[in-house]
Amino acid sequence: MNLCIRQSTAQDADAIGRLAAEFQSYLRSLGDKTEFDWGAAKYLRDGFGADRAFEGIVAEVDSRVIGYALYHFGYDTDHGQRFVFMIDLYVTPSLRRAGIGEQLVGRIAEIGRSRGSECIVWSVAKSNVVATRFYEKLGATYLDEQRFMQISIPLTTA
Repeated sequence: MNLCIRQSTAQDADAIGRLAAEFQSYLRSLGDKTEFDWGAAKYLRDGFGADRAFEGIVAEVDSRVIGYALYHFGYDTDHGQRFVFMIDLYVTPSLRRAGIGEQLVGRIAEIGRSRGSECIVWSVAKSNVVATRFYEKLGATYLDEQRFMQISIPLTTA
C-alpha cells in the first residue's frame, strides 16, 4: 500500500465530499439525527480564500483519496495555550485498522506544533464507540468537566 498524507487542495473537493457523505451515513447509522448540510461545495466555499474557516489534510492510497481530517486553531484561556481543534477525521471503512487514522492525527499534531499548539481537541459522538476506542488507544483523555454548547446566530438583522 502506497500511502501519502498531504495538505488538501480545492481539487480534492469531490473526493472529500464523497467521504463526508460516507461519514454522515455512518453517523446516521449510529442514531445521529443531524440534518447534515456539508459537502464538496461548502468545502470549497469555507476551506479556501483569505478568511478560510478550516484547513485540511488527506490520506491517499495509490493516488486515491481515502481519508481526510479537517481542523482549525483556537486558544484556551484556562490553560494559556494554543490548540488545534480537529473538526472531522474519517477513513473509508475498507482501509481502517491500517494506521491511516493514526497518521492523520499525527500529521495534525505536527502542523499544530509548528504553529505553537500544545494539544488537539475534538468532539466525538457518544454513540461512536469505534471512534472512542480508537482515540483511547492513542492516549486521548476525556474533558468530562466541560460540555459543548451552541446557539444559533441569525444571519440577518431586523
